[in-house]
Amino acid sequence: MMMENNIVKVSTNGDGISKEGAAIPPEKPTPQGDKGPGPLSVDIPIHHDIKRQDSLPLSPQPMSPDPVHDLPVELLQMGWRRFWSKREQRPYFFNKNTNESLWDMPHFPGMSSPQNNFLTDPLGIGGEGPTPHHMDARLSRPSTDIPQPQTGEKRRASMEGLGSPSKRPAFAYSPFWNFDIPTNVVIFERVPCCLPPPMPEVEKFRTQFVNKLRQQYQELCHTREGIDAPSESFNRWLLERKVCDRGKDPMLPSQCTPEVSQSMYREIMNDIPVKLVKPKYTGDARKQLFKYAESAKRMIETRSASSDSRKIVKWNVEDTITWLRKQGSPSYEDYLERLAHLKRQCQPHLTETAKSSVEGICSKMYNISCESVRKIHEFHWQLLKEHGIKEPAKFPDPINPRKVLCYPIQMCVPCPRLQTVELMQDKETHTLKCNGEILKINSSHFCKLEQLYKLNCRDDPRFDHFLGRVWCLLRRYHTLFGLGPNEGFGLQGALSVSVFECLHRVFGVTFECFASPLNCYFKQYCSAFEDTDGYFGSRGPVLNFKPVSGSFEANPPFSEELMEAMVDHFENLLQESKEPLSFCVFVPEWRDPPTEALIRLESSRYKRKSVVLPPYEHEYRHGFQHMCPKDDMNVKSSHGTLVVFLQNDAGFQRWNPTPEKIKELLLAAKPKDTVV
Repeated sequence: MMMENNIVKVSTNGDGISKEGAAIPPEKPTPQGDKGPGPLSVDIPIHHDIKRQDSLPLSPQPMSPDPVHDLPVELLQMGWRRFWSKREQRPYFFNKNTNESLWDMPHFPGMSSPQNNFLTDPLGIGGEGPTPHHMDARLSRPSTDIPQPQTGEKRRASMEGLGSPSKRPAFAYSPFWNFDIPTNVVIFERVPCCLPPPMPEVEKFRTQFVNKLRQQYQELCHTREGIDAPSESFNRWLLERKVCDRGKDPMLPSQCTPEVSQSMYREIMNDIPVKLVKPKYTGDARKQLFKYAESAKRMIETRSASSDSRKIVKWNVEDTITWLRKQGSPSYEDYLERLAHLKRQCQPHLTETAKSSVEGICSKMYNISCESVRKIHEFHWQLLKEHGIKEPAKFPDPINPRKVLCYPIQMCVPCPRLQTVELMQDKETHTLKCNGEILKINSSHFCKLEQLYKLNCRDDPRFDHFLGRVWCLLRRYHTLFGLGPNEGFGLQGALSVSVFECLHRVFGVTFECFASPLNCYFKQYCSAFEDTDGYFGSRGPVLNFKPVSGSFEANPPFSEELMEAMVDHFENLLQESKEPLSFCVFVPEWRDPPTEALIRLESSRYKRKSVVLPPYEHEYRHGFQHMCPKDDMNVKSSHGTLVVFLQNDAGFQRWNPTPEKIKELLLAAKPKDTVV
């Protein structure tokens, strides 16, 4: 060890022994084959009035000056060391060469078995005592047989003990994922992610800004236009902005061109002067027609509109009111037709009148978001700098990248110790509590996150950060969903398990383009947030993911701008690659009017086959599947779904969507209660 300015430089190698010779006992042996992150160098500040940690005994019991190496020379040469288990309060023996751990001292050839040694067993209780007489009265009292430990018995963790609160319960459900499927996706090597690691205090800080931004959106719409903020409009704004955003925050936009969001602008305009819904009864249709006419007249009179616009709107409104008074008993269809006519005549003039105001709402929302991102970024790096972690420079792109099988996002910024997260569990639910804030997740999904973390995380083999990262993951997605009871329901809808099984078996699909650790079926997938999801196997946002070959499933969130960008991205990939590449795309069949993404998919030169899943004849998994009851897990779709196969020539030759394969897909998509 070296001491410079009261700093101890400790550098460890892979076997738990410092380069200066001091042993560093592992609390839990690393399983064989699970490689750690490699050599680690840590700066530890010390004070003159504090004892050096390597001079303190490893246990509260008196031991030899060097308890780690207090073993026979033969055992030391075999790689055995002696450590103290804080959890079990007893010593154990660990072999640095084989990663084996034992409670009892291991034996070596030529070592004599302990037989009533006076030095080690002065009372003789370790040996076999005299055989008691069959009339001995002591045999008449009840006793409990305690089996003697077998020689070489392996050390058992406390969680395996009977009645242990940490014991994993056996789940009585069919797994809704398959992490045994290997990937067939090939990519080029890419640089690590430079985003700072997620931290609970930062996620709470971000949640405050996002919730405040939602409330300000509602206030701006109400005060400027006299309407409520369109339902789910804020969530679609986030999705649309992230298509073109190049900012530093994984959720909020801060570097977009143009500033005015077309998604937000369009949705606010659709609700001006009043929000229209499909009426259920004839009386509702009459009320809605009258309400629209009155709102249009009031708006054109109170706003700065041109004289021609005022004349046209007023004349059409008065004509509609006259029609309502003269008509005896119009039908339901008559009211709908009259409303459509009035909107065609008035809406262009109302849109022109409200244009500057609505653009002002969009611009103000974007500017508030930019300021929020700046504060979050400063707060995050301030916390990291307190732990001696500095912001890294951006990595240059590889000069000659190699082709490799796709791998999860790699984080280049080290993670400090996270805040303590308390875990409470019952039969069906796991509850995580951090700083008084409670988040819940179904026990099955908690088990799923455990498996994903074990498969993909490389910087935390001992699961020290697992609970903290699960809490950050849940907090991030709950912030994305929104404040309403069912808000964000459609953002996380997933295909049914039977459809995924069919896609893999018939079309070789091994990868999801739009998923999350909470709803993924495969262990390889793309998701919205690379910083929170990368530890659980995410490959990052799909628009930044550029595969060379593979078979993919794509079920995007229902954002028109995101779906359009997805189609452009897939077509570019298919054009650039000569290797087998296939995308099975699921989008809603919106044809009144048809969306731009729907038109592009059906007219794409890479379209090999398309099929429609009729409404109520297929189902999706619940958007909140990680916290909803098992009985509500599957939801029938109220709209049709268009399935399009985009493939290059090599992909079509390998995964040709034949009529027989399409029939299998249609059968797999049917709800269980309709399958004959």
